[in-house]
Amino acid sequence: MGIVERRLRQKDEVRSSILETAWQIVKEEGWQSLSIRKIADAIEYSVPVIYDHFANKEAILLEFGKQGFNLLAKKLQQAKDSTDDPGGQLKAIADAYWNFAFRNKEYYQLMFGLGIACCEQEKCLPELTPFRNLVMEPINKLITSNKNKQINSCLKYHTFWSVMHGLISIKMINNNTEVADELNKLVLDDAIDGFIKNLKG
Repeated sequence: MGIVERRLRQKDEVRSSILETAWQIVKEEGWQSLSIRKIADAIEYSVPVIYDHFANKEAILLEFGKQGFNLLAKKLQQAKDSTDDPGGQLKAIADAYWNFAFRNKEYYQLMFGLGIACCEQEKCLPELTPFRNLVMEPINKLITSNKNKQINSCLKYHTFWSVMHGLISIKMINNNTEVADELNKLVLDDAIDGFIKNLKG
C-alpha cells in the first residue's frame, strides 16, 4: 500500500471514529449534549483534527440525518413491497414508520427536528424524497379509484405525514406509559384506516 492510500485509509478511520464517538454521546446524553469539544475529548484528538473532517457540528448532524433517512426509506420500501394493495401499502408504511421512530429515536429526533434546531429537510436532505415517493404512489392509486377527482394528492401526502409525525412527536415528548403506548397505536390505526377510506371514496 502506497503513502497516499495509507493516508486516505487513516483519514477514513478517523472520520469513522468521530462519527462512532458522536453517536455514542448522542445515545448516552442526547443531541443537545453533542459538541465538537466533547467528541475531541472522547477520542483524544485535538479540536482542529475534528474540523479537518467536519466543518462544524451541523455537518456531523447532517451526516446522521442522511443515515436516518436512508434507513427509513429502506424500511418503508420493504413495507410497501409486502403487498400490492394500495390501502394495504399505506397501512404497512404507517406501521413501519411508527416502528422506525420508536426503535430509532435518536435518528428520528434529528431527522424531524424534535427538540433541536433543524434546517428545511428537503433542501438539506434529499434523502427525504424516497419517503415522499413511497407514500405518494399508493395515495395516487387510491385517488384514481375515487369518484371524486378533485382530491389533491399533495394535500393528502401532507395529511398522512402530519398524522404520523404528530402522534409520534406527542408520544416522544410526553414519554407516556405502556397503556398510553397501546392507545397511541390504536389512534394511529384508526387515523390511517379513516385516511384510506377517505381516499377510496
